[in-house]
Amino acid sequence: MKGLHQRIRDGFRPDHHDRDFNLFLVVGLCAGLAGGIYASVFNNYLNDLYRLTAEARGIVEVPRELPGVLVVVALALLSALGDVRAAALGMLAAAVGGIGLGLLSPTFGLMMVWMMMYSLGTHITMPLSPSIGMALSKPEEFGARLSRYSAYVLTATIGGFAVVWVGFRWLGMTYAVAFTLVAAFYVLAAFLLAAMKPRRPEKRRVRLFFHRRYLLYYLLAIVNGARKQVFLTFAPWVLIKEFGLGPDVFALLGVVVAIVAIGMRRVVGVAIDRLGERVAVSVEAVLLIALCAGYAFAGRLFPHDVAFYVIAACYVVDASTQAVDMARSTYVRRIAPDASEVTPTLSMGLSLDHIVAFSIPVAGGLLWTAAGYPAVFLAAAGFGAMNFLLSLRMKSRSTLAAEAAARETAASEAQRAEGARVAAEIGAEPPLSAD
Repeated sequence: MKGLHQRIRDGFRPDHHDRDFNLFLVVGLCAGLAGGIYASVFNNYLNDLYRLTAEARGIVEVPRELPGVLVVVALALLSALGDVRAAALGMLAAAVGGIGLGLLSPTFGLMMVWMMMYSLGTHITMPLSPSIGMALSKPEEFGARLSRYSAYVLTATIGGFAVVWVGFRWLGMTYAVAFTLVAAFYVLAAFLLAAMKPRRPEKRRVRLFFHRRYLLYYLLAIVNGARKQVFLTFAPWVLIKEFGLGPDVFALLGVVVAIVAIGMRRVVGVAIDRLGERVAVSVEAVLLIALCAGYAFAGRLFPHDVAFYVIAACYVVDASTQAVDMARSTYVRRIAPDASEVTPTLSMGLSLDHIVAFSIPVAGGLLWTAAGYPAVFLAAAGFGAMNFLLSLRMKSRSTLAAEAAARETAASEAQRAEGARVAAEIGAEPPLSAD
């Protein structure tokens, strides 16, 4: 028990010899606070102010996720700035969107514009955060360092949930105040990123990056994104429409999610470093199939009050499994022959995920209207099964280690050969004249 307690403490202790990574951890705190507040209020904001049906809620996801499709283009255009500066711009875009949602949305149309701006900002930072974290880490520390960053994000997310819970329950907080706070934290995160001193970005031409080497990652991103889209859109909507949850209760539920997720991310980080990404993704896929069954059958197997607790438990665990996203990111880093391919590959995967997932909320809303919400989650279980089958094709930890060693050996031999060639050229030069 003492050893476990010490490992948890070590996971939150900043590295005082690494200024940039320490700043990056504080960026995670700011992003977590902003994300916690936003996640607690957004679905209720749509329901309370615009009275959306399940079908309309699904349709709203199309413009909200459009920036996810375009993020690969945005990151290609911003590539000359480097990952850190591009992430700072993403944080500022999210801040602008937050202010618009809170203060400048008198009509549904304007709300959609600001929602897309917020979405663009957060989608820009999604593939950049793991890339920045890995750039500030040694290869053997990828899992541990990313899980530490994630733990900071989730700890702050609890703070964001607490702000909403206290604010809406006792202080009369409004949606305008909530979104203004979101914007303030994203602005602070942008300034902290600007204070970092990253390596000078390599000059590279603007391009959309797609390589067959990463085909399995693209497929994993697509299938996982489709199932995740069902969770993001319809799991909160079940709790709102079927059980009447308000922002304060959602915030309290979010605290539970964040606490569970902190431990989950530590476990996933250790699993990545010790067992490999294939094991982490395979276990996640099996778990998600079980969760989809819980969503689908709880209302049929249990009384209404008990069904609420079952679905709420599924919601908590489901949200916590997003920690496994970092396994897909570190897998890309391990199979990439060149670190410069990591960010464009992650952004391409994110865009492909959203292109395919575009139709999921709309189809899910129609399916909900026609057959009820259980049918939506049964369909999502099919994506979980596909995710499991794809995960079995991932390279094992031992294979990845052998390939990395081979690349290192080849690089060393190439360096020695180049040194020998230069030495031979120097030795072949004629001697200088004695004059």
